[in-house]
Amino acid sequence: MHRALLGGLATAWFCLSPAVAQQPTPAPTMLATEHHLFVLRGDVLYQFDVKTLKLRHQFTFPAGVVPALPVAAASALTEPPPPPPLPAARSAEDLGKSLTRALMWLAAHQDDDGRFDCDSFMKHDDTGEPCNGPGNAVHDVGVTGLALLAFLADGSNLREGPWKEQIQKATKWLRSQQDDNGLFGTAASHDFIYDHSIAAFAMSEAYGLSKARILKETAQRGLDYLESHRNPYAVWRYQPRDNDNDTSVTTWALAACMSGKSFDLNVSDSVGKLAAVWYDQVTESNGRAGYTKAGEPSSRHPGDHVARFPPELGEAMTAAALFGRGFLGQGIKDKPILKASADRLLARLPAWSPDRIDPVYWFFGTMGMFQIGGEHWQQWSRALGMLVDHQRKDGNFAGSWDPVGVWDDDGGRVFVTALNALSLASLHRASKLVR
Repeated sequence: MHRALLGGLATAWFCLSPAVAQQPTPAPTMLATEHHLFVLRGDVLYQFDVKTLKLRHQFTFPAGVVPALPVAAASALTEPPPPPPLPAARSAEDLGKSLTRALMWLAAHQDDDGRFDCDSFMKHDDTGEPCNGPGNAVHDVGVTGLALLAFLADGSNLREGPWKEQIQKATKWLRSQQDDNGLFGTAASHDFIYDHSIAAFAMSEAYGLSKARILKETAQRGLDYLESHRNPYAVWRYQPRDNDNDTSVTTWALAACMSGKSFDLNVSDSVGKLAAVWYDQVTESNGRAGYTKAGEPSSRHPGDHVARFPPELGEAMTAAALFGRGFLGQGIKDKPILKASADRLLARLPAWSPDRIDPVYWFFGTMGMFQIGGEHWQQWSRALGMLVDHQRKDGNFAGSWDPVGVWDDDGGRVFVTALNALSLASLHRASKLVR
């Protein structure tokens, strides 16, 4: 009930009434929602996490007025605050060095057969303290795809470049993991489609950027599986054709499909059209894109995950939709709502704060904001430069990032390092999505 009430008042700021002379301070008023506890005491409104009671925000009403509608005032605190001061811009040289360190770390932790072992990559640390941060073993296909994308993003391919050997081995291993139906890996985990979509995206890019006909059939079959998994007249979610859809899975799957289309692989024309419809359906007038419906925040695991990483501190689904719309060739001129979405990302700039670290959000946002360009891109890219400062520089860890973000328990150190390398490559090379 409270959630619905707050949602209905999301566009209202607060109602004010003139202060009455010598009016006594009213008793505190409290309101609990699914994720927050709001306490109004005098002219100050506090927002706490409902499980941990950690203070998230506080708002002081202007002098001479008192809030007449505390519920509406509470809803205002869920809107983005003014953006924080921007850090100093990083030089292209700093970004390039950081990217190279990340790719060197990835190369040093690749198996001889080309796989990136999500939970046992530290077996390559022969001397010194071995790396920590294992991920879930079921995601080997996905993290290998992310690492492959990172090597490709630095300008190498199967035929040339400093990372051609790593690319050759990764593509060979992914080919060996493809089933007869085109699926990369297996359907053993409930979210296997993420791993397949990322692998299909990587193989399409490897095929097209290398002009390697040997990969054409593999890349095509990966896209064919995505078409067989997609909901009729809709988009994607975890299970094949179950008439359930979400923005996160859809964006990764769309990236694979539109990459394939740009390299003249067979992709149904309906894919882009239906993805555009989906993004319109889940995007509110304020620019926020939802997860499975308009305005719905990103998902979290059961337990304390939502308390450790409050979804409202990021705009991951808004960034995903912006990224996807870039693949569709949409811009602010034909879709003014994109500016509202980009503005929301400006209010949630990347920051190395324990409850806001989200490499997936940062990657989506980086790719999406570059398509917007201008001041949006300048502010986002400057903020993301903080990755250079938080990259490990010691021993076997050197070049990697600690897996302390929202989804890093799933993917581990390989996952976060590959994603951050992709974001850095986008900052350093600033390449367009639509070729």
